[in-house]
Amino acid sequence: MFKNSNIDFIRWRWQAMVLSWVVIIAGLVSIWTVGIPLGIEFAGGTSLVLQFEQPITAESVRSALANHYPGGGQDAIIQPYGDPARHQMLIRVPDVGAESGTSLSATAEAVEGALREGGVGTFTEEGREIVGPAVGSELRSRGISATALALGGVLLYIAFRYQLSFGVGAVIATVHDLLVVLAFLSFFQFDLTLNVIAGLLTVTGYSTNDTIVIFDRVRENLRAMRRDNLLHVTNVSINQTLGRTVITSGTTLLSMIALFLFGGEVLRGFAFTMIVGVVTGTYSSVFVAAAIITLWRGKGPTRAAAHAPASADAPAKGKSKPQRKARAS
Repeated sequence: MFKNSNIDFIRWRWQAMVLSWVVIIAGLVSIWTVGIPLGIEFAGGTSLVLQFEQPITAESVRSALANHYPGGGQDAIIQPYGDPARHQMLIRVPDVGAESGTSLSATAEAVEGALREGGVGTFTEEGREIVGPAVGSELRSRGISATALALGGVLLYIAFRYQLSFGVGAVIATVHDLLVVLAFLSFFQFDLTLNVIAGLLTVTGYSTNDTIVIFDRVRENLRAMRRDNLLHVTNVSINQTLGRTVITSGTTLLSMIALFLFGGEVLRGFAFTMIVGVVTGTYSSVFVAAAIITLWRGKGPTRAAAHAPASADAPAKGKSKPQRKARAS
């Protein structure tokens, strides 16, 4: 796709870093002020998907809970769900029944009873999910541990396989991707569920794989272009792998867009996480990971240049005596 491309990516590394910091800082502010909604797996609670026979509004459901549900359901999350033509409503309340036994579904029954008493209309239950607070806390800690272990494994592998500067660059780029994805989850208020955690771990592996491809080409070119400075070597390496990067990222992105549009509500959070992750992972491999290497090692000649052989134009000391003998003869 890109034959003999010569785009100066490294030239824009400072502008890219500024853009990254703007998005990350805005995301941290959004997370601090607005937060990321926790899915039922992490927050604990009861989640119901109800399908009504007639159009229904979230305000009428909230009014019924306020008048007939114990405690008024002030912390309840009520929002339309799925295809609007099906008149479905998602109701999530933080209260749960006992951790075991038949009383586990007491909250769900109380919600449905409050809606019937409130006269919101005829409905059928399409789905129910109940998670106790102890299970939610355990899942949350395991999700954090899985992400931390993945990042630690990436750093150790790349530092051993390449150099420490490469490993640090890859880990910083991966952390950058995770922060950007979390920022967009907060911007668009997608729930942090187990599917989203799976998407975050997939983004970690995807971004690292894309970074490794560029790093491998940089390592090859460091041997072949020993007299060139590191900025030029890195830029050439990115251009040489540009076709592979665009094809791989493009096909994955198209798949995730299709999943986001047609995969249903359950997979929408995962697909959104992957869409943002693929875009920012490709961006960080080019502008963040590669820039970290140039900042770490400087922009001078590569280390192997000091041991480069003399050029063909330089005079050879060993040939001076044979030349004299030839003239004497």
